[in-house]
Amino acid sequence: MRSILKLIVLSLIIVSCGGNKNESVDSLIAEGNIEALKEKRSALNEEQRTAAMQVKKIDSVLELKSGNKNLPLVSTIVVKDTLFNHYLELQGSVETKQNIVISPEFNGLLERIYVKEGQRVNKGQLLAKIDDGGISQQLAQMETQLALAKTTFERRQRLWEQNIGSEIEYLQAKAQYEGQQNSVAQMRSQVGKTTIRAPFTGTIEDVIAEQGTVVASGQTQIMRLVSLEDMYIEAEIPEDYLTSVSENTPVTINFPILNKTVDSKVRQASNYISPTNRTFRIEVAVPNKDKSIKPNLTARLKINDYTSEKALLIPLSVISENADGEQYVYIAEGEDTPVAKRQIIETGRSQGQNIEVLSGLSNGDFVIKEGARTVKEGQELQIKN
Repeated sequence: MRSILKLIVLSLIIVSCGGNKNESVDSLIAEGNIEALKEKRSALNEEQRTAAMQVKKIDSVLELKSGNKNLPLVSTIVVKDTLFNHYLELQGSVETKQNIVISPEFNGLLERIYVKEGQRVNKGQLLAKIDDGGISQQLAQMETQLALAKTTFERRQRLWEQNIGSEIEYLQAKAQYEGQQNSVAQMRSQVGKTTIRAPFTGTIEDVIAEQGTVVASGQTQIMRLVSLEDMYIEAEIPEDYLTSVSENTPVTINFPILNKTVDSKVRQASNYISPTNRTFRIEVAVPNKDKSIKPNLTARLKINDYTSEKALLIPLSVISENADGEQYVYIAEGEDTPVAKRQIIETGRSQGQNIEVLSGLSNGDFVIKEGARTVKEGQELQIKN
């Protein structure tokens, strides 16, 4: 319809200018009158400008009547301040400092094992006994001698306090008694090494040695004792996060195999930065009340290294970059006839598909989302949302 109207207007203009226009031009060309040709060209140019203006008026009327301009169709999102938590995501495995293989402190025959695999034991509980090779009898003889030395010393001491006897006899009795005490204490320590006791409360994971075998001090593995009480995850953090990841920083721990998530905190942050990979170590405590978490279990850490109470977030997909390296977005301004405006922004941390805007946008701005790559500065828009 619009094309037909344009043709009608052009035809009317041509008719109004006279039907002998072509003949006049031909006759002027034949005459060779340069001044007349220039005047004719100026007249024709003016007629062409007049026709173009008439066509533009018709377009305006048609657009006004139809109420549907040929404008780019875009969608917008409203920028609103919101709580923003940024997380540093790492992977690690569960460890425990109470996971040891128990070895004997005494050479001899493994006389008896008092526990079995899977049994829970308490700290100090007797686990195994090694044949002492007769040193318990030696201890008994030494204790008898200690008792005699004690009696002798106490008598010499009473006499000395009554000024009876010589000082040298009193000192000799005292030295003999104290020496015997030390000898008995050493022997008791040796006898104590023939028994193996639990250093902490836990579970017997594996009984390695067989009853009746000869064991060597510090070499033979007797059994493995594991506790699920003091569990932790150790991770290496890049030095860039030295000021944002510290003791008591919140951490979310996810165990994919267990389909379980627990909340914890950083319980220790190292003060040493490794020169090889520029990282520092942290320890994250692992709550394990139901004992479902085991050592060496794979875990994913989300460390909350940054929080903003009123952050302006926008999708990463709407951001473009100019030749100067500046980031910008398009916002829609105006209510009746919104237009596109290019806005230079400064961004901060990103999380998922969103990124925080530090400057350039205000709360309530309409950022163009769909169609952001096709609009131009100052272009009128049709917003579909």
